[in-house]
Amino acid sequence: MLVTSDKEIQKYYNALVTKDRQFIGVFYVGVKTTGVFCISTCRARKPKLKNVEFYTESKDLLRNGYRPCKICKPTENSGEPPEEVIAALEWLEKQPKTKISDYDLKQQGLSPENIRRWFKKYHGMTFQAYQRMIRINTAFQELKNGKSVTSSAFDSGYESLSGFGYTFKNLIGSAPDESKDKDVILMTRLTTPLGPMYACATDRGICLLEFTDRRMLETEFKDLQKRLNANILAGENVYLKQLKVEIEEYFEGSRKDFSVNLHTPGTDFQQRVWNALLNIPYGTTSTYQQQAERLKRPTAVRAIASANGYNRISIVVPCHRVIGKDGSLTGYGGGLERKKWLLEHERKNG
Repeated sequence: MLVTSDKEIQKYYNALVTKDRQFIGVFYVGVKTTGVFCISTCRARKPKLKNVEFYTESKDLLRNGYRPCKICKPTENSGEPPEEVIAALEWLEKQPKTKISDYDLKQQGLSPENIRRWFKKYHGMTFQAYQRMIRINTAFQELKNGKSVTSSAFDSGYESLSGFGYTFKNLIGSAPDESKDKDVILMTRLTTPLGPMYACATDRGICLLEFTDRRMLETEFKDLQKRLNANILAGENVYLKQLKVEIEEYFEGSRKDFSVNLHTPGTDFQQRVWNALLNIPYGTTSTYQQQAERLKRPTAVRAIASANGYNRISIVVPCHRVIGKDGSLTGYGGGLERKKWLLEHERKNG
């Protein structure tokens, strides 16, 4: 949204001039003379007030023709964790079974309030809730590998089996002793030049990659959980770690094909459509009509367009490479401005 209040504009401009970190992600500034947009901490030479306009969402700047600054990388760094959040996450990664209290954080010179605020904004939960997910996921993996419920409960920092069982069932969907044959969907968050994305994976591969502001994203999560009979938990596995590396390489322009395993539940027709998307070469485009002919379904253009819309794995399954018969950019769940950016990025690096 465009900021129109003179008072807010002056406040944001002062924050831009002083490189105030408190305003990272609060506003984005578009520089009219260069066509780029930045965050508050950008090191570039500061523009004059008359040459800038402020927005609260990066997608609005993209929609209005601005491109991300190469110095401050606004769509990436606006969501990057501050140093104290990084410290808390590193602590949790080293000791995933440890319950880190607010007191523990304060003892390390970290602010529980700042960490809680960041997690609420970017993960929709508190740091304590995030910790519970990590501990329960760790216990879940141990149970699947044969560890006893009692050992898993107490090793995970729970003082009673009832407390462990209640939290476990609430997150996993079944009691600990009934979960050996159950699956979970792990979810993490990653940043890209076009904004933050959510990525999900099972023990078979990546099952979702979407921009966090995608419309109907909550519906996608619910549908995915229903199709796989599994709950979504915060966490990572080998596929998510591999995806983060490959996505970074893609945006750097050094990767044209993805090798990470995919898990794409859907109808037989949807599977065929998604597989056809994977065969559209990097740096090229195809029309819905051409896709229909490749699938030997020349009259199924609308059905193919609908199946494209149900693709849950953006960029890796490249539905952005499908355009209208007249060459126009047609619907894209991540937004047409992102679709345009992706196609230009591939043409430039193809």
